[in-house]
Amino acid sequence: MTRRLLLSHLSLILLVLLTLEVPFGVFYAHSELSRFSHAAQQGAMTLAEVCEDKMEHGLAADLPGLARAYGQRTGSRVLVTGHEGTVLTDTAARARVGEDLSAEPDISTALSDHPAVGTRSDPAAGGEVLFATVPGGSDATVPCVVRTVYALGPLKAKINAVWLALGVAGLGALATVSLIGFALARSITRPVQALERATAQLAEGRITDPPDTGHGPPELRRLALSFTRTATRLQHLLQAQQAFSSEVSHQLKTPLTALRLRLENFEPHLAPCAQDSLDKALGEMERLGRMVQGLLALARLENSAIRPEAVGLDAVVADRAAVWTAFADEQHVGIRVSGATGVRVWAVPGALEQIIDNLLSNALRVSPPGTAITLATVTAPSTEGRTPPMAELHVIDQGPGMTEAERLRAFDRFWRAADADHDGTGLGLPMVRQLSRVGGGEVTLEAAPGGGLDAVVRLRCTEGHPHRERPGTSADDSAARPSHPLTSARRRP
Repeated sequence: MTRRLLLSHLSLILLVLLTLEVPFGVFYAHSELSRFSHAAQQGAMTLAEVCEDKMEHGLAADLPGLARAYGQRTGSRVLVTGHEGTVLTDTAARARVGEDLSAEPDISTALSDHPAVGTRSDPAAGGEVLFATVPGGSDATVPCVVRTVYALGPLKAKINAVWLALGVAGLGALATVSLIGFALARSITRPVQALERATAQLAEGRITDPPDTGHGPPELRRLALSFTRTATRLQHLLQAQQAFSSEVSHQLKTPLTALRLRLENFEPHLAPCAQDSLDKALGEMERLGRMVQGLLALARLENSAIRPEAVGLDAVVADRAAVWTAFADEQHVGIRVSGATGVRVWAVPGALEQIIDNLLSNALRVSPPGTAITLATVTAPSTEGRTPPMAELHVIDQGPGMTEAERLRAFDRFWRAADADHDGTGLGLPMVRQLSRVGGGEVTLEAAPGGGLDAVVRLRCTEGHPHRERPGTSADDSAARPSHPLTSARRRP
């Protein structure tokens, strides 16, 4: 931000300097050349009048000395011709006396009683020269023509020196403005950077370096003060909510356990016709306990700032599949594991195990006997370097599946399909989504080929991995039921 502020400031100053200095330099160069041309023309006209006067008095022999004296005094080369354009004298000795130069454009123009002033390239003079060719006299017949030639090197050196002075002055102004702009930018960005650090710390759950409210512009000081008050209140609220989450678990477990024991104590004294109602009440008590556990787990997950860690996906899948084998065998359902190996993904500690446990618990609820649940791992490379490589975990069952509308609502808390098991809480898939997102991933429900449901968990890979398939296994490779499996909005078979 400091760099952008400084660049914008310098760009504006540079634009102002260019707007002022470039026109001034161009105007100065043009005016100097114009002044020099006018002075050369005036001097040539004065010399032409003197030459005309000499020729009228029969003193043409004085012209060479007069031309040399003028050339030495002005630093120019002087050439004088007669009324027919023949050379009378040339201080540079480039034209012979008597040589006819009437065909040259400037001499021809001057013989027509019109002065000619301009510039041209002259390799013999070492560059560009300025010439001033004027007629001598004002009669219809021009008695003589005077041409003075000046090298423009000294004039250009003077103009270049002025351009250099303008450039040095501009650089000096830019350097001064840069120091002032840097100081101003730092005074603005330092409080913003402090706010950025404090915001990052607040996202982690605790501010250890609050922003300074005594430095920077008044607006940023007020912003820092408001942020500090807001962050302090948020920390108090988070701490209170975390304290509530930790305390309410114990406070709710005790009465629920006592209520369950009292209901079980009624069993010997109930008539057989009331036994079914007691079983349903106990089932609802168990469901209520799981719901409380799920709500507390979601609250702790949403209130905690946990950093993702690198986890071996295939190792966790194999471990959970092995633990769940016994539960699957009880329902005569197989569990198969297949897909890529050596895949490492980002996930918060313990999250991947909970994700697989919840998805397997849901899949077992809807899997008919004699079917199988497939745990498949697939890796997908990044797309043209724009997205990180992702790994997909597919939990595929062969149950009745879900409609598209049900799949869209399945992640809502407490939502269950109309024909779903009544012992579910509707918190399993919301927890799976939350656990996936804190690790930078996502979870979706898709229709499985051939019927059933495909729960797809997409997680960020820590690095590229080869696509190696390993053969699917049977129920030996299955996974573990958690102590309180949470349910989602799946249908019963």
